[in-house]
Amino acid sequence: MARSVNKVILIGNLGRDPEVRYTTGGTPVANFSIATSEQWKNADGEQQEHTEWHNLVAFRRLAEICSEYLRKGSRIYVEGKIRSRSWDGKDGQKHYRTEVIIDDMMMLDSRGEPGKAAGGDTGGFQPDEISDDDIPF
Repeated sequence: MARSVNKVILIGNLGRDPEVRYTTGGTPVANFSIATSEQWKNADGEQQEHTEWHNLVAFRRLAEICSEYLRKGSRIYVEGKIRSRSWDGKDGQKHYRTEVIIDDMMMLDSRGEPGKAAGGDTGGFQPDEISDDDIPF
């Protein structure tokens, strides 16, 4: 029963357009970042905010979808796992990077409108227009 879990769920806004590259085998890989923010009031009642940046990586068809539909400012929901990697730079220094390898992504914006939540576009329908006659049960 001693299993481990590596699962990340994030909702945030893209800090830049996805950048797609291809592995030597031709597999698409998209790299981009999203920002998540939290707000609170400190002991003096002053509003505080902290923004955390997350490096995201998508592979295969998901990479292509991200490249095609996401733009800087887009609001998305992602699920994935954390991966850390290291490499030796040209300068001889060891470099480290922590990334979220995304398995699932949902766009939360209306089509073509970064920053606008999908739930905000009701196509002209207003919830208060529902009457008892409209409900089928």
